Amino acid sequence: MSSDKNALAISLFGEILAADQTVRNRLSRVLPKGMEISHFSVLNNLDWHNGERSPAQLAETFNVTRGAMTNTLSKLEWAGYIHVRPDWDDARRKMVAISPSGKAAREQALSAIAPMINQVIEQLGEDRVKATLPILRELRKQL
Repeated sequence: MSSDKNALAISLFGEILAADQTVRNRLSRVLPKGMEISHFSVLNNLDWHNGERSPAQLAETFNVTRGAMTNTLSKLEWAGYIHVRPDWDDARRKMVAISPSGKAAREQALSAIAPMINQVIEQLGEDRVKATLPILRELRKQL
C-alpha cells in the first residue's frame, strides 16, 4: 500500500474510532439510569423485528460472542425488559422477545437521545446525512 493510501486509511479509521467514542460517551450520559448502550441496541433490534429472535441471532447481528449476548440478555431479563422462553422446536435453544416494559424503556431511551441526534442532523443538514448513510453501510459491510 502506498504512503498516501496508508495515510488515508489511518485518517479514515481514526475518524471512525473518534466518532464511535464520542457517540458512546454522549449516549451513555443521556440514556435512562441503568441502561447501557448494548441494552438499548438489543431492545431496539427486538422492537424493530417485532417478533422473537434467538440469542445466537442477536449475537450475530451485533457481532459479539454468545457469552457476551447471554450476559446482556440476563441483565435485560432481570430488569423485566425481555421475555426468554425455550424454543418449542429445539429445547436446546431459547427465544427472546421484548416485553411491554422493554418497549416503554426503549421509548424512554429514544426520547432521551432524540434531541442529541436531531441536533447533529440539523447541524450537518438532512441531505448530507442521507448521502452519508449508504457510504457508512457499505463501509460496515466491507469490515
